[in-house]
Amino acid sequence: MIKLRFSLSAVLTVTLAAMLVAATRVDAAHADFRLCNNTGSRVGVAIGYKDQEGWTTEGWWTIPSRSCETLVRGSLVARFYYVYAIDYDRGGEWAGQAFMCSRDKEFTIRGIENCLARGYDRTGYFEVDTGEQRSWTVQLTESAEQGGAPAPAPRTNEGPRR
Repeated sequence: MIKLRFSLSAVLTVTLAAMLVAATRVDAAHADFRLCNNTGSRVGVAIGYKDQEGWTTEGWWTIPSRSCETLVRGSLVARFYYVYAIDYDRGGEWAGQAFMCSRDKEFTIRGIENCLARGYDRTGYFEVDTGEQRSWTVQLTESAEQGGAPAPAPRTNEGPRR
């Protein structure tokens, strides 16, 4: 009987150790593109990126005040991502000069050319250079100089990088 308890204890110890090693590996391999809304408002977010199949834009995520959301799960496939965000409660936007397609309702749009001709809006996204990191977090903030309005996004060249 004592031997059985010892064996069960040993099995539990080995199982717990294996689970701990597996959890550590999962955390080390975990990578995402996240966006944190550090404002007092709800924010709507759209993103654009280039993968093996070409350009894609996706939206909308509604991110509550003072919270974060994962927009792309897994290791990042591109160095440059593009973000457009709207302050739902107070108005204003975080925008840039990289023009891509979007629309008012939830969307996934392939391609960034001829947005208007294809029935989409042509929207200026701001560029995020991830430096080829496996994960990245964007922080949206308010600008005190603008009376709490969204802080201006970094300026980019016309259109996304090819």
